[in-house]
Amino acid sequence: MAIQTFNDVLAFVHVVRAGSFTRAAAVVGVTPSALSHSIRGLEARLGVRLLTRTTRSIAPTEAGERLFSSVAPRFEDIDAELAAVKELHDKPVGTIRITSAEHAANSILWPKLSKVLHQYPDINIEISVDYAMSDIASQRYDAGVRIGDQVAKDMIAVRIGPDLRIAVVGSPAYFAKRARPRTPHDLVHHDCINLRLPTQGGLMPWDFEKDGQDVKFRVSGQWVFSSSSPIVRAALADYGLAFVPEDMALEHIAAGRLVRVLDKWCAPYAGYHLYYPSRRQSSRALVVIVEALRHRA
Repeated sequence: MAIQTFNDVLAFVHVVRAGSFTRAAAVVGVTPSALSHSIRGLEARLGVRLLTRTTRSIAPTEAGERLFSSVAPRFEDIDAELAAVKELHDKPVGTIRITSAEHAANSILWPKLSKVLHQYPDINIEISVDYAMSDIASQRYDAGVRIGDQVAKDMIAVRIGPDLRIAVVGSPAYFAKRARPRTPHDLVHHDCINLRLPTQGGLMPWDFEKDGQDVKFRVSGQWVFSSSSPIVRAALADYGLAFVPEDMALEHIAAGRLVRVLDKWCAPYAGYHLYYPSRRQSSRALVVIVEALRHRA
């Protein structure tokens, strides 16, 4: 294959992956018009249209989708092998990109990695905080963090934290006006602070378990947030009940700023796991990160 065709195919992969010529050009380091010219040349040589272009978006045609699905994984494998070869010297190097929910980033990734990264000045960490359950392969992350039972079976999973528990809490001022709930069914009489999950587009249900009985509730209230920290803040401001990871509330409970309820209905569940594709095992930088995060009872 001629080097020009190879470069044009790589340009095509970047454009499809980025979803626009402008974003792809920023990654590649060329102008959007240069990328457009490369792909038009590739289409001319192949004799088939690869992209459908509109004023607002681009999308691969059937032929383009087939080409992307076939060649994109091969380029990722090449990148992985080049990174592995680059790291065959004494010190691990490179950028490790991790996608994680806010709670795991704050309670596990930062505390553990901040203790060891001073020892590895050639390793860079990029943490993307979201709840979108991103496909780490297509989004070009090196690893992701999820609750243990949410990790895909084709991924390598490493436990990085203990089992978790949820705490349902409200302020003393709030409970001065409302009776404390005795069962999840009592939540219909309470203002509850909701979390909206981008993966589902809706509000996260509140899950409870007691004596083998699972109960899932859709709650309502005045506030909805997309992360847990402002939910705790709203509870402290007397706006209602919060449903948050236990460790985010314990300090406030101990200080009397929050009151815990429905404790017997909040059973432990699987803790956080770091997961990554097997082909990334050869990255020495990733090995350092995995060992730094690994949970040790």
